Amino acid sequence: MKLHNTLTGKLEEIKPEKGKKLNLFVCGPTVYDHSHIGHARTYTFFDTLVKYLKYEGLKPFFLVNVTDIDDKMIARANQTGIPIKEIVDLHLKSFLEDMKALNVKFAKYAKATDFIPQIINQVNALLDKGYAYETPSGIYFDITKSKDYGKLSKQPLNELKVHRIEPDPTKRGIADFSLWKRMKKGEPFWDSPWGKGRPGWHIEDTAIAMQFFGEQYDLHGGGIDLIFPHHEAEIAQAEAITGKKPYVKHWIHVAFLIIDGRKMSKSLGNVITIKKALQEYSPEVLKIIFLQTHYKKELNYTKKVVGTAKASYERLRTLNERISEMEENKKSRKYDKGLKIILGKEKKKFLDALNDDFDSPKALTILFTLIKRINGLIEKNKLGRKNATEIGKFLGEINSFLGIIPKKKKVKLTKEIRDLISEREKARQNKDFDRADNLREKLLEKGILLEDTPKGPKARAA
Repeated sequence: MKLHNTLTGKLEEIKPEKGKKLNLFVCGPTVYDHSHIGHARTYTFFDTLVKYLKYEGLKPFFLVNVTDIDDKMIARANQTGIPIKEIVDLHLKSFLEDMKALNVKFAKYAKATDFIPQIINQVNALLDKGYAYETPSGIYFDITKSKDYGKLSKQPLNELKVHRIEPDPTKRGIADFSLWKRMKKGEPFWDSPWGKGRPGWHIEDTAIAMQFFGEQYDLHGGGIDLIFPHHEAEIAQAEAITGKKPYVKHWIHVAFLIIDGRKMSKSLGNVITIKKALQEYSPEVLKIIFLQTHYKKELNYTKKVVGTAKASYERLRTLNERISEMEENKKSRKYDKGLKIILGKEKKKFLDALNDDFDSPKALTILFTLIKRINGLIEKNKLGRKNATEIGKFLGEINSFLGIIPKKKKVKLTKEIRDLISEREKARQNKDFDRADNLREKLLEKGILLEDTPKGPKARAA
């Protein structure tokens, strides 16, 4: 499998050292607010990638950090009067609930404040090696000492675009970044050789990642907004401490998600939390929305995009039900010998698309073209029980990493449900459509979705 490497600008093979795990670190949430669907896009992408790499026979270890001390949560605590610990506990719990709902599975998540000793050791090392300096406000990294600073974001040091940089008149250079912040009145603090204070944002990630993975590792990911200064700073810190390059072999970044052509922001009132999205549709639909656009391209979240994903989900659900019915038909003796060959060829094309920089839009096109072909064969009554098993195996394999096919739900047709279906069908035949619609709604309340077919009404789980 090859993925675009932000560091080199090239497509490069994802390949761990022989017999070793594939270590992946992804920048996690700053837990001062509920996570939104932009976060969901990033974490579901890396979760899907990890599951796909496992499917391909590799052994990835998916590590995520949690920023649980930061200027934003301090500001939120000051605004609301809620203690920082309560803010962290509430929103970390919320984040983990969201990830569980999306079936995103980390091998490990690590809170920054659990690694204060490691952070202090790294800051000490940078001071000892002359890469950092002390001011009245804290400890800063001197970017002029890192001659290739800017190599990830492709910015020469003398043309550095300064944004998301902490203003401080005591710094030597405007783009120097903080490693340790001295305590301000009312703020949380930890003891250090330089007095009471707290870690900077960038140093927590190198401390956590190097604690688990050592001085160099395979993959580092996050949103595209983290390339500079966050990931640039991580590289500078780690390579200054160890003297080894590259700190990370492969850098992977996911593009922004925007809403109707506009950036998500509270001021515009267009922030969609993961919880809100999952109230409107299933996790599978949300994943299809993400997969419809390549991970390196900006995703414009619109009604049309959502509608397309919902329609795709229904096609998957319908096929799943059809093959379930075919598998239950023990009397079926029909078998299309050519279908197994077709499935094999389309599976290869599907996997080739994913192996080419995880081209999920192309993979989905291949999948739904195949589904259309299968549905045509089913409608012509050319497939039987054995074919259904082959289709089910194929869908099960791809769903093991995509997670877009709904689970099969069995319908329990009690006497009450059968009577309601019968009553509704009579009302429909008598053209009493108001009553038919009312009975349909009543069935829906009981978890039964009724579908009218040429062969009569068909009940399925809602």
